[in-house]
Amino acid sequence: MRIEVMQHYGLDKPFTLADYLETDHAKQLSKHVKGAILEGRLIALCGIVGSGKTMLLRKLQDELREENRETVSKSQSVEKHRVTLETLIAALFYDLSPDKQKFKIPQREKRERDLSELVKKTKKPVVLFIDEAQDLNGNTLNGLKRLMEVIKDGGGLLSIVLVGKPRLKYVMNRGVMEEICFRVDVFDFDGMAGVQRRYIEWLLKDCGKRDALPGDMVTDEAVDLLAEKLRTPLQIQWHLTRALEAGYEAGEKPVSASVVESVLLKQIDDLEPTLKRMGFGVRDLAEQIEAKPAEIRALFDNQLDPARTTELREKMLRAGLPV
Repeated sequence: MRIEVMQHYGLDKPFTLADYLETDHAKQLSKHVKGAILEGRLIALCGIVGSGKTMLLRKLQDELREENRETVSKSQSVEKHRVTLETLIAALFYDLSPDKQKFKIPQREKRERDLSELVKKTKKPVVLFIDEAQDLNGNTLNGLKRLMEVIKDGGGLLSIVLVGKPRLKYVMNRGVMEEICFRVDVFDFDGMAGVQRRYIEWLLKDCGKRDALPGDMVTDEAVDLLAEKLRTPLQIQWHLTRALEAGYEAGEKPVSASVVESVLLKQIDDLEPTLKRMGFGVRDLAEQIEAKPAEIRALFDNQLDPARTTELREKMLRAGLPV
C-alpha cells in the first residue's frame, strides 16, 4: 500500500504485516493437532489458498517449542513437487543432529537405523512439518508412513504433519492410497469463514494508529459488503487495500460501499478460481474425475458440450468438490 494512502487513513503498517488473530476455531484445531502429535500420528491439515495456514503453522510450531514436549523438525524445500522421501529424511537428520555443520547422511539401511537412533536419543516425540504437501507423490506419502513405523520399532515416536490445500485429502482418499487414507487424521482449517466482519474490524485496528477508528477508514456498509463477498484473510487484505487506494484517489474518507463494489473481483467465486484455491489445476482435476485436460479447459471456458458438462459436474459432486 502506498505510504500516502496509509497516512490519509491513519494506518501504521500495511495489512500484509498484520499480527495473528486466533479464532476459537483455530484454538480448537491447534488443540486437536497437538493431541494427535503426542500420539505419533500422521496428520493432514488442509485449508484453501489464503486461509492463514502458514500463520497457524508458525504459531503451532512456536507453541510446541515453548512447551518443549516435542522436538520440531520441518522441511524447508521450496520445490515440493520434486521432494522425495530422501529429502524429508535429510531434513530430519539436519534438525536432530547435534553437530549440524559436520553431520553426514549415511546410505540406505544404515540411514534408517541411524535416524531411528537419533529420534530415540531425543527422549521426546519428534514431529516433522511438511508444507504444500498436496504436491507430494504417492510413493513419498507411503514412504513416510513406513518411516514412522521404522522409528516406532526402534523405540522412538515420529509424527508427521502434512500441511496443504484441500486437494491433499482428495489425493489420500483415492482408492490407490488406501494404505495412507485409513491411517491419517485429517483436519480442515476454514480460516476466517464465519467471522469475516470481526476479522476486518480487527485488521483495521491492528494496522491503524492508536487513535484511529475503523469507522473513520471504512463505512459499516463497506465492511458488511467485504464480509459478505470475501472468505479468506488474503482476499480481505487485498480487496481492502485496493478499496483504500481507490477511496484515496476519489477523495473519500471513510471509504463507501460503492468504492468497495468497484474493486471487487467479479469472477472470484467462479468454478476455476474456486478449484485453484483448493489446489486443483487442470491436470490435477482431470486426474481426479478421470477426464481429459482439454475437457476441463473447455468446461472452465463454458465451451464444453452441455451433456458432457453435466456429466463432469456430477463427477465433481460425487468427489465432494464444490460446483
